[in-house]
Amino acid sequence: MQDTAIYDQLTDIFRDVFMRDDMTLKPELTARDVPGWDSFKQIEIIIAIEEKYGIKFHTRELDNLHNVGDLARTVRAKTAG
Repeated sequence: MQDTAIYDQLTDIFRDVFMRDDMTLKPELTARDVPGWDSFKQIEIIIAIEEKYGIKFHTRELDNLHNVGDLARTVRAKTAG
């Protein structure tokens, strides 16, 4: 899957979770950059991604996510093949 498609789909998920149509994702975006992005929102994001792509994240993978770029790379790796 292309990075552009992943970012488009992740943007849709983030907009749904945060109920903000003006969100634009960049690789360097972190939870600190988004008001209201707390642990509960993080869980919502992860569950939505798992459902969208039919994948499961392991705790170790989640611990290594520091920004949206890391998240997109992990989604790409898990959906490749």
